[in-house]
Amino acid sequence: MQRQIEAIEQFVRTELAAEHSGHGFDHIQRVVNNACLIQQKELATDLTTIILAALLHDVIDEKIATDVEQARQKVKTKLTENGIQDGQQTAIFDIIDHMSFSKNLNQHQTLSLEGQIVQDADRLDAIGAIGIGRTFMYGGAHDGVAYDPEIQPRAELTKENYREPSTVINHFYEKLFKLAATMNTQAAREIAQARTDFMHQFVDQYLAEWTGQR
Repeated sequence: MQRQIEAIEQFVRTELAAEHSGHGFDHIQRVVNNACLIQQKELATDLTTIILAALLHDVIDEKIATDVEQARQKVKTKLTENGIQDGQQTAIFDIIDHMSFSKNLNQHQTLSLEGQIVQDADRLDAIGAIGIGRTFMYGGAHDGVAYDPEIQPRAELTKENYREPSTVINHFYEKLFKLAATMNTQAAREIAQARTDFMHQFVDQYLAEWTGQR
């Protein structure tokens, strides 16, 4: 199976080569590493499905793919070429199709334990020191505003308003500070809490510098 994983890894590396908004291959590698770490503690049975779903989760995401259905078919073809059977493909796509933050805004999506692990792994990379860097990368790539005291954070995110413009600092209040509470596994919750504490320290310092208090 290692050969198949390496082939899919190379495919993903190529597909995301032009991605510079915080969802590039470096993000994928960290999600895979996070997922493997959680899997060791949660004893999920299907590590291969976890790794393949973690590798592929952003390739057919609407943030990345201009044609989601075309990207999906390309992924399916690549999995088939590498001997991934239909049953395992179904498990992989079920994870990818239901794990994203936006897909869970209006209705919670049920995931297998493998899916919960990949979802946690992805969300862990959205917080902490790496998450701070990725948030500013994404804001810069989309001509976002870093901070504007006149623009207040939204009290609640919905699928309808999720992609509407806000500020980078607001994103911490609207989403990132809340992610720790959404983790599925105990292993991820422990990591998430420390990363969330670090983000609070960063935002407090940022706002203090903005207002000339420090």
